[in-house]
Amino acid sequence: MSGIAGWVDFSRNVAQERDAVRAMTATLARRGPDGEDLWLSEHAALGHRRRSVAGDDPAAGPLVFQDGSGPRAAVTYSGQTYNVRELRAQLRSLGHYFETGGDAEAVLHAYLEWGPECVTRIEGVYAFALWDIHRQELLLVRDRMGVKPLHYAVTPGGVLFGSEPKAVLAHPDFSAVVDAEGLRDILSVARVPGHAIFRGMQEVRPGHTVRVTRSGTSERRYWGLEVADHTESLDRTIGTVRDLLETVVAEQMVGDTPPCALLSGGLDSSTLTALEARAARKQGLGPVSSLAVNDHDPAGKTGAQGNDDHLYARVLAEHVGTEHGEISLKDLDLLDPALRASVLAAYDVPLNKGDQYASLHLLFRAAREHAAVAFSGECGDDVFGGYNWNRLPEWISTRTFPWVAEGRDRFRGNASVFEPDLLAKLDLSTYERDCHHAAVAEIAAADHIDDADEARYREVTYLAHTRHSRVLFDRLDRLGMASGLDIRVPFADHRLVEYTFNIPRAMKGFDGREKSLLRAAMKDLLPESVAMRVKTPYPNLRDTAYDRVLRERLAVVVRTPDSPLAPLLSTGLKEEVARSGAAALETGVSRAVLETALQLESWLRTYGVRADL
Repeated sequence: MSGIAGWVDFSRNVAQERDAVRAMTATLARRGPDGEDLWLSEHAALGHRRRSVAGDDPAAGPLVFQDGSGPRAAVTYSGQTYNVRELRAQLRSLGHYFETGGDAEAVLHAYLEWGPECVTRIEGVYAFALWDIHRQELLLVRDRMGVKPLHYAVTPGGVLFGSEPKAVLAHPDFSAVVDAEGLRDILSVARVPGHAIFRGMQEVRPGHTVRVTRSGTSERRYWGLEVADHTESLDRTIGTVRDLLETVVAEQMVGDTPPCALLSGGLDSSTLTALEARAARKQGLGPVSSLAVNDHDPAGKTGAQGNDDHLYARVLAEHVGTEHGEISLKDLDLLDPALRASVLAAYDVPLNKGDQYASLHLLFRAAREHAAVAFSGECGDDVFGGYNWNRLPEWISTRTFPWVAEGRDRFRGNASVFEPDLLAKLDLSTYERDCHHAAVAEIAAADHIDDADEARYREVTYLAHTRHSRVLFDRLDRLGMASGLDIRVPFADHRLVEYTFNIPRAMKGFDGREKSLLRAAMKDLLPESVAMRVKTPYPNLRDTAYDRVLRERLAVVVRTPDSPLAPLLSTGLKEEVARSGAAALETGVSRAVLETALQLESWLRTYGVRADL
């Protein structure tokens, strides 16, 4: 994996702006610690941070193709193309010659043969920027599911782009500003594809391309989920799910060393670990390493994480023969200021789940000691229906994002913390309603399905794949890359997502349990205790001392008149904290709101963000 950045400007000679391009590219050093390369021309500059992983693209980037007439196109690429062998074979039959064995070269030649339509022939997880020298136009591309990130900002003369916001922020002509639209995204839970929080910055949407010419920018969708009939029997569906999973896992095991398995002990991670161990034996590779979080203290008492995940992980590891390890996390360690600053530096935007993201950051650091690549079971619940909100009628039927309705109480307290006039301007409830309405309108399930309940189920599945999964992919990518760990997500393979999307609700839960199809497809490879285990949610700290420290820290911020957060805080809160200190935050303010306010303050301060509200 690697990081990409660049700048196109039709009004100036960017070849003379090497320092600016280098500064943008340098921000992505943790994505590509093994080298940096630039390619500059009059109106386009491409940057690439290189990371050496066995089986990944061995060539330095950006790559340039030239023939007898000179250079024709250049590409900077990040990701993995799963069908690269088939793609190369087809291109060779059409007369193309390859000098390297890398994915980027195959993508470059695919463009030269098929133009922008090449994106329909490339399968994998990737983000790339390709400059057509003859046409003088840039093509920005993001993979179908949006597993790999790509941000951009339109400028008067062209566009800035990068794998992460920090690359765009490093350009001297871009200012870090948050307006009402960005603050809505921070304070609400309506994740909108394409939004990037900073004013003037966007994300290339999953399954989309962005074309940049002298005339401006244009966006095109090349892939998306569509409603269709599922005609296969239950037995055939179970068999197809198993076949797809085996194919996907085998494709993503690139190199001579198997990826480390991030093993929670749940059905999803256990499925991938079992399939990986099996594939490793077939391919003659070494043993698979697995890693779990131990949530018990030395005395055996259930820890603040609050479940027995690691015990099930041990059962699975022994069953499939992995080299298993565990890490222990102490609750208040997750409040370490350096750790929280590192999480923010990885993410570039404020978060509302500080304990989860800090614990993941530590887990990924530990995993990197075992391997450069890891498998994560994320997205399995979205694909197979593992959450309460995407399988139980009371949550599916809500007329908003169902995970928001189910978890509403966890986000109470905005009205106590933030200025009433600001909240009135933001009007978060209307924003949430409008975002939900726009999202379900994209799929228009009721136009294709007569049964209203089934149509709503299809809407909720679409929301899971296009909104909820954004959060999952972002945290894996940012926190993984911050630790030098390439985290792969087999459940997010677009072929698996396409196939399962239209499976009726009754078939997905045919035995009355969550993830019925996945259990049935994997029953011969998993221990019964793991296969039949009831899903447990992602662990959250239960230690009251953690919340107490959050309240104390926010009270300090509230009492600081020159804090960048001060203009956004409620006058009533300032008065209450002046009288009662942290006790003023004990009731009515959830952990998520405490985390958000503290992260927002750190973000405004350390990133120098100007609030224009």
